[in-house]
Amino acid sequence: MSSETVMIEGSDGVNLRSRIFKPTKNDKELNLGIVLVHPYSVLGGCQGLLRGIAIGLANAGYLAVTFDMRGVGRSSGSKSITGFSEVKDVISVCKWVCDNLSVNRILLVGSSAGAPIAGSAVDQVEQVVGYVSIGYPFGWMASILFGRHHKAILQSPKPKLFVMGTRDGFTSVKQLQNKLSSAVGRTATHLIEGASHFQMEGPDFDSQMVDLIVRFAESL
Repeated sequence: MSSETVMIEGSDGVNLRSRIFKPTKNDKELNLGIVLVHPYSVLGGCQGLLRGIAIGLANAGYLAVTFDMRGVGRSSGSKSITGFSEVKDVISVCKWVCDNLSVNRILLVGSSAGAPIAGSAVDQVEQVVGYVSIGYPFGWMASILFGRHHKAILQSPKPKLFVMGTRDGFTSVKQLQNKLSSAVGRTATHLIEGASHFQMEGPDFDSQMVDLIVRFAESL
């Protein structure tokens, strides 16, 4: 596995500091890249939180890309409260990956608030062929901020996997099931018994997340 840092220019002039994790040997022959979208910028979310997962994916033979959304770290621009400006960042990174890294299919993975942001980008990038959510904040309080993102991913016909801990403080298992009952297309869930929302963002769960993402990628 090797990695390099690049600056990707966004559609509205922001510069997004990004890291590319390349597999030592890509024996998958899938032309599939995995773009990871970090947790809520306003609460300190950054691409570093996804480094362990990205390294694991590269070691499993996949090209993985993390990036700091606008206003985070060395990325320019300003954070938004509802994440709609950040949807543009996801689209820009996906398009750059396809144009520059010999990839013609993308699996989008969003963690925590990165899940609704990534979900809103899924149908705006033709090359995105699937979506994985880690701890999508569907609950009532979180929906005040992110509720306007729900419709985009629930109505997308592209394959979706929702991973959540059964003790997620933002979304109950029942709320997750109620939301996904209206989802279009192939929609799978994976519940992790006893795990809380912020535990899932921690390194202890990285290898489990990698396994789930790899299995989902292989099914596409």
